[in-house]
Amino acid sequence: MHVGRIVFSQVMDFFPYRRFGTCVQRYGGNKGVRTFSCRDQLLCLIFAQLTYRESLRDIESCLRGFQSKLFHVGIRDRISRSTLAEANEQRDWRIYADIAQVLIQRAKALYADEDLGLDLDATVYALDSTTIDLCLSLFPWAHFRAAKAAVKLHVLLNLRGNIPEFIHISDGLHHDVNILDSLIPLPGAFYIMDRAYLDFARLYALNQSGAFFVTRARKRFNFRRRYSHPVDRSSGMICDQTIVLTSFYPAKKYPEALRRIRFFDADKQMTLVFLTNNFQLDAWTITQLYKARWQVELFFKWIKQHLRIKAFYGTSLNAVKTQIWTAICAYLLVAIMKKTLHIDQSLYTILQILSLSLFEQTPIKELLMQSGYTSKLHDPSNQLSFLHF
Repeated sequence: MHVGRIVFSQVMDFFPYRRFGTCVQRYGGNKGVRTFSCRDQLLCLIFAQLTYRESLRDIESCLRGFQSKLFHVGIRDRISRSTLAEANEQRDWRIYADIAQVLIQRAKALYADEDLGLDLDATVYALDSTTIDLCLSLFPWAHFRAAKAAVKLHVLLNLRGNIPEFIHISDGLHHDVNILDSLIPLPGAFYIMDRAYLDFARLYALNQSGAFFVTRARKRFNFRRRYSHPVDRSSGMICDQTIVLTSFYPAKKYPEALRRIRFFDADKQMTLVFLTNNFQLDAWTITQLYKARWQVELFFKWIKQHLRIKAFYGTSLNAVKTQIWTAICAYLLVAIMKKTLHIDQSLYTILQILSLSLFEQTPIKELLMQSGYTSKLHDPSNQLSFLHF
């Protein structure tokens, strides 16, 4: 029988503690701290994410139940919900945002060769946001509507592995299109967006940087057709046109030609109109690129279902941001472990197994690769099958 290290300790082997120490020093996370360091806080929050703990009392009770094993994980001090609450309120959330960027770069490198399902070598990003509802009486700083509070999570998702390369947390009133001002475009990359990001001045800035975009057109906008390209109508394609904008302000903001593609979706019985600045790819590939944008919607659905970003452990802005960033860290940590160990199970399956076995003394690869294990989910969309993991 294996009597070695516990599973939680083996999972955390994939965490870059040295870089984390640099982040802690950068923001003075341990300044004046005598007990319960930032490392202890991190481990408690990662444990809470992996085991679906709903409250500080829940975290405290579970960890105290394994008090004899906490030293082997790296938690040196006794867990107290008041101490953890204080740490979440006072220790700078940017510590966890910065270490998440380190994990993002590692995951990006591991998944760089993932197949997109398209004959395309370029990097493809899907940009979108999701609203996280909060209680107005508990989170008055996050005022959204008359009787509602919320924050927005903006994500730029790399579709090769579904790695969130850019993450921004804003108030619920922050308009989606403004997030384009915070992006540093990658030349040659594709940015897939819905109509909320249709701003011709910002799209022209993307065009000028050498990046490509694919977005939906609004129902009514003025343009002049320059040229019509041949299309295969049997595939649902209606037209493929080169156009220029004719309305005064849009034409001033985007003075160059655009490509307009009309496509009939037989499954949904609706006509879609796409705009792009790419004239090299065939029209069918452009429509499939936009279809891939749905991956970011599934990403939001998945992290809301399987990580703790709906019930918060603190009510301050710092506590909320800390919890969201540690949730992202947990997601990336499991993704890195999965790729490094060449595990075929889905992320959903891995998290389900880890949630019940973090304090077992079993080799992690043996635990996650047991023959005969099958997921009994009835809805396959919940398994993140789109991740290509």
